[in-house]
Amino acid sequence: MNDEHELIDSPLNQMYTADGRSVEIHIYRMLNTGWTLEVVDDQNNSTVWDGEFATDEEALDAALEDIKAEGIEVFIACPSNHSF
Repeated sequence: MNDEHELIDSPLNQMYTADGRSVEIHIYRMLNTGWTLEVVDDQNNSTVWDGEFATDEEALDAALEDIKAEGIEVFIACPSNHSF
């Protein structure tokens, strides 16, 4: 039986490395919600995008586009008030 609060992880979750630094891209949702996008650095600091994505592919595309546009350093030890 599925718990309505159980998180569903995307198979697209991955480690991303650029400029010698790495972050984890986490994409997840609950049973009846859209996909949430979160990037976590090696110190367990996270950046969570505002809003939800219709598909996990859209979420991954947004993460990769923003990391490439802003630079990976923006997502490492960034303040919690940084949102996309």
